[in-house]
Amino acid sequence: RAAPFAVPATAAMAAGPPPPFEPGAPPAFREEGFADKFVRKTRENPLVPLGCLCTLGVLTYGLISFKRGNTRHSQLMMRARVLAQGFTLAAMLGGMVVTALKARS
Repeated sequence: RAAPFAVPATAAMAAGPPPPFEPGAPPAFREEGFADKFVRKTRENPLVPLGCLCTLGVLTYGLISFKRGNTRHSQLMMRARVLAQGFTLAAMLGGMVVTALKARS
């Protein structure tokens, strides 16, 4: 037994001619390399690389302070590193929300 909403093949063919087929070169897709992907992702959400750089800078400065024996400044930098990581995470989540909202519309 046929499905209730099935259209017989003869009715479908009588509805009109199939869309025209234009033989030609198929669209050319090139492989996206690491640098191309990095630039594209940075343009989509520039706050994530900025947050990563800030995290790396604060971490490096904190480790240098720790090596020099300035424990108070080192602790302050480690707390700042946590804040920079939180900013980076918030930027990533915000970028994902914006991308999801663009895909819906």
